[in-house]
This record gives sequence, C-alpha cells and structure tokens, in this order.
Amino acid sequence: MCGIIGYIGKRQAKTILIKGLKRLEYRGYDSAGICILNESKLNLTKKTGRISNLSNKIKKEGGVGTIGIAHTRWATHGEPNVVNSHPHTDCKDEIVIVHNGIIENHDALRKILEKEGHKFKSETDSEVVAHLIEKFYAGDLEKATTKALRLIEGAYGLAIMHKNENKIIAARRGSPLIIGIGKDEMFVASDVSAIVENTKNIIYLKDNEIASITDKTYKIKKLTGKKCDPKIHEIKWDISQIEKGGFKHFMLKEIMEQPEAVTDTLRGKIKNGKIISNLPDELKTKDIKRVVITACGTSWHSALIGKYFIESITRIPVEVDYASEFRYRDPIINKDDLFIVISQSGETADTLAALKEAQGKGAKTFGIVNTVGSTIARETDAGIYLHAGPEIGVASTKAFTCQITALLIFALFLKQERGEKIDKQLISEIKGLPSKIKQALKDSVNIRKVAKKFKDNTNFLYLGRGVNYPVALEGALKLKEISYIHAEGYPAAEIKHGPIALIDKNMPTVFIAPQNGTYDKILSNIETVKARQGKIIAIVNKKDSKINKLADQVFQVAKSTSYLSPIINVIPLQLLAYHIADLKNLDIDKPRNLAKSVTVE
Repeated sequence: MCGIIGYIGKRQAKTILIKGLKRLEYRGYDSAGICILNESKLNLTKKTGRISNLSNKIKKEGGVGTIGIAHTRWATHGEPNVVNSHPHTDCKDEIVIVHNGIIENHDALRKILEKEGHKFKSETDSEVVAHLIEKFYAGDLEKATTKALRLIEGAYGLAIMHKNENKIIAARRGSPLIIGIGKDEMFVASDVSAIVENTKNIIYLKDNEIASITDKTYKIKKLTGKKCDPKIHEIKWDISQIEKGGFKHFMLKEIMEQPEAVTDTLRGKIKNGKIISNLPDELKTKDIKRVVITACGTSWHSALIGKYFIESITRIPVEVDYASEFRYRDPIINKDDLFIVISQSGETADTLAALKEAQGKGAKTFGIVNTVGSTIARETDAGIYLHAGPEIGVASTKAFTCQITALLIFALFLKQERGEKIDKQLISEIKGLPSKIKQALKDSVNIRKVAKKFKDNTNFLYLGRGVNYPVALEGALKLKEISYIHAEGYPAAEIKHGPIALIDKNMPTVFIAPQNGTYDKILSNIETVKARQGKIIAIVNKKDSKINKLADQVFQVAKSTSYLSPIINVIPLQLLAYHIADLKNLDIDKPRNLAKSVTVE
C-alpha cells in the first residue's frame, strides 16, 4: 500500500521524485525517503511523517543527480520511523531498493542471510530484498535481482539501483507497477498519478516480470528469462483531474463530481431503450445460473446492493463474499457461475486473490473497476470500466455511486440477454439520475449546520431497510474512516435484537427512510427510537410530512425508484461525514492508519 516512483533521464531527479511522491501520498504517509545516484554515490534521505517533511530536508541537504528512486510508506512490518522507512540498502550501501507489498518468507530469508554475515538495520520485511540481491550480485544488477526474486514468496512492486550501474531495475508480483516512457527519460511508479504530468505513455508490468530501464530504453522479461513484448497504453486523463480544483479537500471535490462521474459511467451504455454491451460471446451470460460477487470495504457495500439488483431484476441467485474470506473456506464454484470482482483501483490484494481462486476453479470472471489497465481489468474475462476519473481521497465516494450504477446496468443487461423486456420507466429514471444527485448535493450547507450539532458525539447508529441497508453500512463506514467516530450500520428492524440497548438522549440515529415498500416499517422503527429519547437524523423524500414531525434533523432528497435510491440517499451521508470531520479539523484526505489502494493482504 506504499507509493513508489523512480526517474532516469537528463533532468534533476529530486524535483520529479518529490512531486511524484506528493501525488502518491494517498497510498501511504507514515514516512518517506529518496535516493539519488550521482557519480557512483548513493545519496539517501529519509524522514518520518508527510512528504513535506522529506521535501524540507531535501532542500537543506541537496542531492544532485539524474537517476533516483523514492518511496512513501504505509507501515506493515516495523513501526513508522526513519530506520524502517524506505529506501533500504544492503550491507555495503551499494544496492538500494524501494518496495510495495509483503515478503511472506522474510523471516526465514533473514535468518539465512544473517548466518552468512549480513547485518540488518531495520525491522522491515523489505530490507531482506536488498541483502538477497547483494548475495547474488556479481556485476549485473538484473541477473542478481532475478535470482533473488526466485527465492521470494509474497507480493512485491520493486525499484532497485546499484551505485555502479546507470539503470533502474523494476519488478512486479501482486503489487502494481508501471513504466512511463518519455523523451530521453523513463519513469517507474506504482500509480499513474505520479507520472502523468510528465508522460501519457505507459506500460503496465505484469506479474513475474522484470524490467531493466535506462534513460532511452527498457527491456522486459519474465523471471524465466523469456522476453516480453509489452503493450504501450496512452493515459486519457490529465493532471488537472488530480488537482483539488479550488476545493478544500479531494474528498469534497469527488463528492461534488458525482453527477458527472455517474454520467460517464452510463455513457454509451443505453441506446434506444436497450443496454449496449461489448461483452465477449464466450462469457455466455444467458447460461449463468448463479452470480458470486467479492469485494472489500466500500466496494463490498456496493456488492450487497448489486445482489439486490440482480436477484430482483433477473431472479438469478447471488452470493456476496468478503474477498479477504473467500478463498479460505474452500468455496464451491460451478461452471455456470459468474464471478464478479469489484475494486476501485483494480489492484486490491484480497480481491485479486479471490479472483485467482475462482479462476482456478473454472469460473467465468467479470470485473467492475475504475482504473483502466489495472490487474483486475486485465485478468478478468470481461467487465465494466466506471470511467469515474481519478479518485484521490482515501475514503471512496464517487467510485461507490458509480459501482452501484454499473451493477444496475449489468443486471438489466442480464435480463435483456434472456429475451425479457426491461422496464422503460426505469431506463428513463436512470437517465435522469445525475440530475437527482445534483439536487442532493445542494443540501450541503444545511448538512454542515447539522454536523456542527453532532460533531462531538462519540457514537452513531445508521439504520436502513432492504436495498438501503448497505447504504447504512456505507454511511457508518464513511464516518468512521474520516472522523474517527464510532458508528455502526444495521438493518433497521434489527435494533430490537440488541442495538436498542444503546439508545439514549446522547445517541444520534441516522435513518435512511425513502417512501418505498418498507416506509411504514421504518416509520415504526423511528417511533421506537423516539420513544427512548434518541436523537434522529433522517434522509427522506421531499414532501414527507410524517417523518418531518418525528425527526430532529431531516435531509431531503428527490423521490426515485428503489433501484436508484441507494445512489441518491448516500449523498447526504457522505456530506455529513465530510463536514463532521472538517469541523473537527481532521486530515480528511489522509485519515490515520488508512491508505487508498490496499495492495497487501
């Protein structure tokens, strides 16, 4: 979950690397480091905390040179301090590495290397890589790295330098890594955002590939030695899309971008009342007997909503699994199953592991991802790109609403493929969805006023029913992620089976209460909380007079079909979490202990 960037060319490396690290800071921000190679000398600088700390230190200490690698860390092994921060070196300080991932057999390798006389400086698993390369080094960094990697178990994205070789070695297994191609300069990065300002032409390294990079050339091989002929991809978005654009935080910007993001997800998907798809024939969607969806975090919540959509619209049974648990229970997969994986980044380690498990059992696979060219996008049989644009804020917002939109479109496509008519009224409402999201966003000022009243509360309950139960889960997650307030989401009817014990005059309870088939039931749940002096915040449809009389605070949204209500109803919950965190002066885009792309298990 760390960020990596490397540069080799004619320009001063430190400026490019620091700027790239700032673009990657959402991937990890416990500590950071940079190493510049100049005249056979490795100049290493590290600092705990944010990239700005490292940048200030670099200004004082210098670091001249046109080749370098840098890293921003999210700690997995060893506390976040200077010693444990990257880059790491070998015993002689001749080899330097930056690493994203986890070396699973690091303990066994460390013991072997220590017996051979290697001296370790840090507690990290990553340092093992530098010493293992040192063990095999005989004048050729690529060969030494290849030998070392054959002994390593686990996941890695690596960038490596030797003081006597003007090149960068990059390698990947399980953790994302790309090569950027410029004019007389090359880049290595764990994310496109780090280098898009400098080049639009990139190569996505695949698992078990190793690249040798100079300022003018790149050579990519499999660890077996087989040469690769990689495809060069052109990035379609530009640097302005990863700038704040006048907003205080990326999260607020991304919340406000949701009408456009959903529009882009829908673009080209509906024509003449039909769902348009370019899915390959071999997917054979007509033959699907069961759907299994796996995801993590916010994407898991969208998967729960997808279950509701697909079962309701197509009558195909759906199971939803946490990706992190899926492969550990020897899951049953049949040839007529469709296995769907959902991930904003397309690189989530647990989701990738679940995908490989399903593929190993012969499942047809389908990916819903936002990042073009990501591993999930490449490894699945087919899928849907969200086209939501870069999402920089650690707490996902626009990706969530776009995932739900994509799942609804896919459910309608499955029904259409079975020769059944799809509801024209629903298609019409889907087209009007961005407008209803815009209306919900207009309530931001009112939501901030409510946030002021509740920002000092230490516990919240979020309650919803049916398709809006996962929205309650998502609302609670957003509050936890960025405000550090304890919050729980429940099906509203379940409060009487335990959570009702928590209700008192100090407990805010957030109800998602649209006027649909469960309205009377949730009205009864509100009465139950009201009778126990609970504070009630309710998301209701406009002109709802009943709940207006019961609730302490109300957020009004446009009425819609139940299929679209999760997308609309989550908007006030995102804004409530945002404003509470902002009023508490918290670092919203970089919440503590979290990173954007979870590329370790």
